[in-house]
Amino acid sequence: MYFPSSAARQLSTAPALPVPGEHVICLSPSPRRSLFCTLTKGGLSAWRVRPSAIVAHLSRTPASLVEHGENASMSWSPNGRRIVIQTTRSYLVLVTVEFNPDEILYQSPSLAPSAQRHFLSGPGEALPLHAIGLHLEGVVRLEGTLLSVSPHNDCILFSTQGPPSVQRIPWPGTPDDRDHYATWLLNEDEFPWLEDADVTVSRIIYSRSTGFEAWITSDGRAYLVQLYEDDNEPYRPSESSVDDQAYQKRRRQDPCELKAGEYSYVEPRRAMTTAINARFSVIATGTYGGVVEVANFPTEDNPLPKAEILQIPSMYTRDGTGLVRAMEWSSDGYVLAVGWEKGWAVWSVGGRCLAWGFGVEYEVDEERYQDSFMYGVTDLFWGPGNFELFVLAATSPNKADGQLFVIPFAKSASTGQHSPDNTQYAFLQMDDRVLVYRGADQPDMSVINPESDVWQHIKIPQAYLSANWPIRYSALSADGRLIAIAGRRGLVHYSTTSGRWKMFSDDLQEQAFVVKGGLLWFHHVLIAAVDVANTSQIRLYSRDMELSNQNVLHREILSSPVIILSLVDNSLLVYTADNTLYHYLIIPTAETIKLHLCGSISFSGVIAAPGAVRLLSWMIPSAQKQLGDPIEDLAVATVLMIVGGKLVLLKPRRSGDAEVKYDMQILADRIEFCWLHLRGIGTLENSLWGYDGQGIRLWLNALNIEGPAAPATADAVALPQSVKESVNIPLEFYPLSVLMDKGIIIGVEYEAATRASLSFTMFRQVTSSHLFLNHVLLFHLENRQLKEAILFSSHYQHLVFFAHALEMMLHTVVEADASANHDRRSGEETARNPELLPDTVDFLDHFDVALDVVVGCARKIEMTRWPRLFDIVGNPKQLFELCLSSNRLKTAGSFLLVLHNLDQLDADGLNGDAARLLKSAITAQDWQLCREILRFLHFADETGAALRGALTEAQIIPLLNGAVNGKSS
Repeated sequence: MYFPSSAARQLSTAPALPVPGEHVICLSPSPRRSLFCTLTKGGLSAWRVRPSAIVAHLSRTPASLVEHGENASMSWSPNGRRIVIQTTRSYLVLVTVEFNPDEILYQSPSLAPSAQRHFLSGPGEALPLHAIGLHLEGVVRLEGTLLSVSPHNDCILFSTQGPPSVQRIPWPGTPDDRDHYATWLLNEDEFPWLEDADVTVSRIIYSRSTGFEAWITSDGRAYLVQLYEDDNEPYRPSESSVDDQAYQKRRRQDPCELKAGEYSYVEPRRAMTTAINARFSVIATGTYGGVVEVANFPTEDNPLPKAEILQIPSMYTRDGTGLVRAMEWSSDGYVLAVGWEKGWAVWSVGGRCLAWGFGVEYEVDEERYQDSFMYGVTDLFWGPGNFELFVLAATSPNKADGQLFVIPFAKSASTGQHSPDNTQYAFLQMDDRVLVYRGADQPDMSVINPESDVWQHIKIPQAYLSANWPIRYSALSADGRLIAIAGRRGLVHYSTTSGRWKMFSDDLQEQAFVVKGGLLWFHHVLIAAVDVANTSQIRLYSRDMELSNQNVLHREILSSPVIILSLVDNSLLVYTADNTLYHYLIIPTAETIKLHLCGSISFSGVIAAPGAVRLLSWMIPSAQKQLGDPIEDLAVATVLMIVGGKLVLLKPRRSGDAEVKYDMQILADRIEFCWLHLRGIGTLENSLWGYDGQGIRLWLNALNIEGPAAPATADAVALPQSVKESVNIPLEFYPLSVLMDKGIIIGVEYEAATRASLSFTMFRQVTSSHLFLNHVLLFHLENRQLKEAILFSSHYQHLVFFAHALEMMLHTVVEADASANHDRRSGEETARNPELLPDTVDFLDHFDVALDVVVGCARKIEMTRWPRLFDIVGNPKQLFELCLSSNRLKTAGSFLLVLHNLDQLDADGLNGDAARLLKSAITAQDWQLCREILRFLHFADETGAALRGALTEAQIIPLLNGAVNGKSS
C-alpha cells in the first residue's frame, strides 16, 4: 500500500536555519499541508512544502524569553490563520499568519517572462512563492500550570494543573461573547465518567474532521470526548461512529475510555499520544512502553472496543523501541506513521507493518552516516498527497538534535481510486511517476522469480506536474495500455503503445476544472468526474483526440458532487454526495459515445456517511445478464461497498408496493481493499477477494452468500456481525494484484539497504508472489466437492508450477491429518474431515503429475508421516516400478530414496533397482540423473559395494573385480 522508495532527503542540519545555535523541537503542518512550521526555543519558522524553503521567520526577544519562558510546543488553528505557542512558563504566545498573494518572493525562471535561462521545475515547484508574514498578536498569561493547548477557529482550549481543569477563552479581537469563556473542573460532579477524578488532562488532541477530542489524563488513560454545545453541558464521552462532516450528538452516562486493557499507573501502559482516523472510524493509541494499539470508535453497543496491538518484526527491535513520540494517519486513512525514541514505522490500517527502521542492520561509518532518523523520531507528519513523510530526527550517535528529513513513498493507486475489477495489473504512484506491473504479460517462471524486471516506470510530464502536483487520481485501463493522471487541476493521459502523453494545449481550459470523484477507462474513452464552475459533471474524452473542451464526447450534469465511479462491463455506476446511486449505460453511436441514464436509487437511511464509501461495484444474477433488460439491472443487482472499512453487500428486496429495499450483510471489518472477479475460472466466478492487513479473505460465489442479514438502516454499518469467508490465505507481503489465469497473488515487500561506503539508507520494493490454487482446492476437498476441485484444476494444469501447487496442498493435508489423528488418540474432538487425505489422493489420481506430487511431498515431510501417506497412496515399491515402466525416471529416482529410508531395499534390491534406473538414465542420456544415482549409492553404502554392484549390473564396468585382480597378477 505505502512503501518507502529511493532515499530520504535532508532539509536542514542542526543547528536549524535561520538562527544558528537553536535546534528544532517540534513540527506542525498547516491544515492544508502546503506549509509547515518548525519551532525552536526562541523562534518560529514557516516553510513551504514545495519547494522546500523557509518563507518567514519570527524571533522572540531575549526579554520575552526571560519573562514568558522558552517555546515548548505549537499548534495551528483549524483555519490556518493563527498559531499558538505554548511556553515553559504557562504563557500562550499568539501569532497571526498573513498571506500576501500580491508579493511574490520567488518564481520559477522557466515561467518568469523575463527569464534569461530556462530550466525545468520539479513537481509542485512552478507555482510562485508568495510572501507570508508571521506577526506577534499578543501574549496570554494563564493561571495555574499550563499542560496542553488545542486551538479552535473561534476559541482556544487548554488544560491546567492547578486547579485540574479544562478551560476555554476567545481569540483576541473576538466580540465579547461570554459563551466563549468556560471552565470545567475535573471532579466527580462535572466528569462522573472519569475512572479517577484525581487527575489532570495532560494532553488534548483535536480532530477537525470528526469534532472529537482525545484527552490523555495524568494516570495514563485516553478518552474520546466531545463538548455538547446545544445544551451547554460539560464534556461527555462520544458513543458512535461519525461521518466525514459532522458528529451525531447523543446522550450517554457510561464512561467511554479508549483502552485495550486497564491503563493504570504502570508506566509501560501509560498512553502518550493518540491519532484519530475518521475515514475508517478507528483510533490509534501510543504508550510509554512503545506499544501501539488500534481500536474502532466506541459505539452504544460496544463502548469499549477491543484494541489490536500493532506488531513490528522482532528482529529489528532487539533494543526496544522506547516510548511513542508522535503518530499521524495519512489523509486517506490507509496508513499510520509512528515515531519512537529509537525508530519509526508505518502500518496499514489493517495492521500490516509496511516499513520500519530501528537503527541500521549492517555496520556503517558513523561519522559519515547522515540518516539520523533511523535511530529515532521526535515528530512527524504526512505531506500533500501522502507521497512524503516529514520527520524530525531524535538524537543519534555523533549527531545533534533537530535534523529534518523527508522520506519519499510509493503508494498503491487504490488509495485514491479503487477499481475492484482490474486485478491483473498492480499500479503504484510515486511523486513524479507511475509504476505498472507487467509480470502478467510475461512467462510463468518470470512471474514467480523475484529478480525479474516486471515494473514499467512511466514519468509524468514535467510541464503538467510542476504546476499540478500532487497527483490525486490515477487510472489504468483493463488491458494495461492506457493511463490517466489527475492532479491539482486538469488531467493528462498516456498510451503505452505510442509512448506519448496528451495534455491540454490551452492552460486556461486545464486550470478551469478539477477531477473530483475519479477517472475510468472504457476501452479508448476516458470517463472523468469533474467539478467546474461550481457544478459537477461527468465528461468523456477520447484517447484518439487532442485534449480540449471542444473535443469532449459527452457531458453529463449532476446535481451533487461525485464520491466514486465504478465500471462494470458497459454499465457506469456513479455514487454522489447526496447518497444517490446512478446507473448509466455507455452507448456508442455512429459518431460519438454517450451516457444513457437507466435509473437511480437513494441510500438515505442505508448509508449514514456518503463520504465514507471507499469502493463501489455490483453483481448481476446470471439470468438477468442473459435475458434481462439492462434498465432493470439496478433493481436486481447486489451492490458491493466498502464503508468506513467495512465490506458490505446490499441485497435487493422488493416490498409489497414494488419498492426496492435492501438487506445489508457485513462481510468483514477493517478491509483495506477488495477485488471482484465477475466472470471467471470455474469456482472463481463471482468471487470476492478482500484484504484485511493479514491475508486475503475469499468469498466464493458472493452472489449467494448466506449469513445474518440486518435491515439496512443508517446505523446498520456499525453492527458487529460478519459473514465468514470461504478461504483464508495468509500472506507475508502486501498484495497488489491477483493473476487469475496464473493462480498467483502478486505483492511487494519493503527493503532497506545500508553500506559502509554510503552515508544514507536506500529504500526499495521487492516483488513477491504466492500461489492461491492450493487454498481453493483445499476448500473443495474439505467440503467433499471432488468434481468441483477437478474442474477447477483443469483450468490451471498447463502451468509449469501446477505440480508445485498440488504438492503444497498435499503437504497441508498430510499435516492436518496427522494433527487430527493425534487429537483422536488424545480423546479430543476434531472438526476435521477424516476422509480428507483419501479424498485428496483420489483427486490427485486424475492428473499425470500425481506421482511427482506424492514423492515431492514425501521428501518434505517428517518420515513419521510416511506410513500413513503410503497406506493410502500405495506401496512405494509398486510406485517405483510404475514410474520406471512409464519412463518417469526422475520420479523413480525420488522413490528410490523413499524405499531406502523405509528400509524396503536390501542389498540385492538396492543394487538391482538402482542398476535398472541407472541403465534407463544412460539410455535417455539424462546425465544429471546418473550423477544423482551414483551419489545416492555412495551415500547408502559407504563401503562402495553397492556402487560397484550397480555399475556392474548396469554393465558399465563389467567384471570390475576380475579386471582389477588380473592387473594385479
